[in-house]
Amino acid sequence: MAAIEGHVEDGWGKAADAFRRNFDEFDDLGAAVSVYHEGQVVIDLWGGVADSKTGSAWNQDTIVNIFSTSKGVLALCALMLVDRGQLDLDARVVDYWPEFGAEGKDGIPVHWLLSHRSGLPVFDDPPSMTAEEAAAWFPIVRALEAQKPLWEPGTECMVHGVTMGNLVGEVIRRIAGKTVGQFMATEMSGPLGLSLWCGLPQEEEHRVTLIVGDKSMEDRLVANFPPDSVALRALTVNGAWPVSLVTEDGGGMNSRVVRGGEFPACAMTGDARSLARMYAASVGEVDGIRLVGSDLVERATVNQTAGIPVFGGRGGPADQHPLGLGFLLSSPMMPGVGPRSFGDPGAGGSVAFGDIDASIGFAYVMNKMMGYMDGDPRAPGLMKAVREILG
Repeated sequence: MAAIEGHVEDGWGKAADAFRRNFDEFDDLGAAVSVYHEGQVVIDLWGGVADSKTGSAWNQDTIVNIFSTSKGVLALCALMLVDRGQLDLDARVVDYWPEFGAEGKDGIPVHWLLSHRSGLPVFDDPPSMTAEEAAAWFPIVRALEAQKPLWEPGTECMVHGVTMGNLVGEVIRRIAGKTVGQFMATEMSGPLGLSLWCGLPQEEEHRVTLIVGDKSMEDRLVANFPPDSVALRALTVNGAWPVSLVTEDGGGMNSRVVRGGEFPACAMTGDARSLARMYAASVGEVDGIRLVGSDLVERATVNQTAGIPVFGGRGGPADQHPLGLGFLLSSPMMPGVGPRSFGDPGAGGSVAFGDIDASIGFAYVMNKMMGYMDGDPRAPGLMKAVREILG
């Protein structure tokens, strides 16, 4: 039986029971969950194993790769610039990043980058890429500048699993003069006291738990998509990491190269309490800090993809997985705690979101992948428990 540590406020015990059930019934390895309600932390729990080889325990300082849960953090960084009047969501990307306009991309507005409608989930040149090249930032940026959209921008959508980070991140860099990681450090993580990084400093490496992969996920992807498909090219960044995403020997997204580089859409590193605190500061104040105004949150959580075809017709957003501006809205994939929950799940099981009506910031992170955003009972069980507590 896994040891569970942390704190739960009175009345929130049902969520603690669900967290314990993840270990007892669903074979969780190591994980943490945190919930803020009306600006106050009500659940902060962690437990299980951080190192599957040594058996060392997950502790209150353990951090982990959060995969695409990163997208919500990135979106909030962009919205902070909007809130300050430095970024116009309706402006053309080329107004901030002139080199982006090649190959008919000059009319793409910023908000299409956030709603996965720019037609740039992959790039053709270079046809292959190493993890080191991908982590260097500019090779991907230059490739996206030269890339012709796969579809007429705005007419279809497909999750830009990795490239969203470089697309939105380069706009942020052009405006703020800082990378996403630098912007986060000074404008978000620093003021709120978060253990959350895009580009993990070497001195924080001792806190990291490695991700244990899911062979069944890899098998399904290989069976369903040919190696040169858009889906696998997008997932692996033209071969920069394996289809499994991680390897047990510290390869793929378990590598220092990836953690130390900046992949704002898919490879931030942090803990559950920081993500929950961040979302709490997006739907209200936390210790006097609010990241973005309520009117902007309302705009960012309007469905941008209703009725829009999914490129290739396989999975992705649109009606069944509604997308706002950088966030997945309340849906079967990310049910949240109410109809106005917004956030992002990550490959293997992590998820973080805010809820406007309930004034909730929620996050669950883990080191054992279970499926690829489907068939994983762990986070949904926690969300259900929070819904029941809220009534």
